[in-house]
Amino acid sequence: MLGDKKVLFSGMQATGNLTLGNYLGALKNWVNLSDEYECFYSVVDMHSITVRQDPAELRRRARALLTLYIAAGLDPEKNCLYYQSHVSGHAELAWILNCYTYMGELNRMTQFKDKAAKNEDNINAGLFTYPVLMAADILLYQADVVPVGVDQMQHLELTRDIAERFNNIYGDVFTVPDAYIGKVGAKIMSLQSPDKKMSKSDENPNASIYLLDDPDTIIRKFKRAVTDSEANICYRDEQPGIKNLIDIYSVCTGQTPAQVEKEFAGKGYGDFKLAVGEAVVSVLSPLQAEVKRLEKDKAYIDNAIKNNAEKADYFANKTLRKVKKKVGYPQ
Repeated sequence: MLGDKKVLFSGMQATGNLTLGNYLGALKNWVNLSDEYECFYSVVDMHSITVRQDPAELRRRARALLTLYIAAGLDPEKNCLYYQSHVSGHAELAWILNCYTYMGELNRMTQFKDKAAKNEDNINAGLFTYPVLMAADILLYQADVVPVGVDQMQHLELTRDIAERFNNIYGDVFTVPDAYIGKVGAKIMSLQSPDKKMSKSDENPNASIYLLDDPDTIIRKFKRAVTDSEANICYRDEQPGIKNLIDIYSVCTGQTPAQVEKEFAGKGYGDFKLAVGEAVVSVLSPLQAEVKRLEKDKAYIDNAIKNNAEKADYFANKTLRKVKKKVGYPQ
């Protein structure tokens, strides 16, 4: 806990282009947490290299993601927005925690199995141990809470286990983090396979709305969105395509699903898809304009990167010094 506020940590990888799902499900909600928590939001570029990256492209995407954080409303004076690779404490603590994590625990991580299946030619040790780096990310800042989706809950449980194991040996060193359970972000599904989450790694470009898609592209993708043959705009599980579109329209307009059903009663899917597309354009246009403005202000972004790296490093080292002393490193 820093001062009167609890600490919250989260991060995103600088791979792929952020989607509407990333924005409505996470980033938009992060902004609302700034008053309540001391927030550390990382661009987790160290995690990115478990899969081969083009170096110039990774640098470009990392800066673009940090710029998007700010454009979305995360004030770099109020929140700590930084590159994970700029704080060496992440790697140092990860090594120490590796020595307090069991192989059996890592073998049970379902995301490793999924990622290994997709990267059969590069199943590296980093891919296997990256949940330990994730634990270091969180524990380094003594985070009280971590916003996680269902797919990351297993990693948070491992983080808690590692923290408790270390504390049982050395005393009260780490804050044992809880999952952040607050206003749940919208779960936005693929426009082409509404049984799957919208993903920045989807190979079908029509499946995802990217945050920097132009209005024509957004409208075109919604026109092609998979629906069904029932021709009723109803919010029910039996119509996953329409249910997803209602969710998107609800979040963008502030209406409830029931209000959306009423607004479009008796109207066709074509009219509804166009309305959803236009609602998304109206939400993303100000964000896109702010990104363009910030991209031109190189000095402002550079200054934010430098100041926030120093702030993150300061808090990381407070924890790291304590940990090094506990494990017996020479002072």
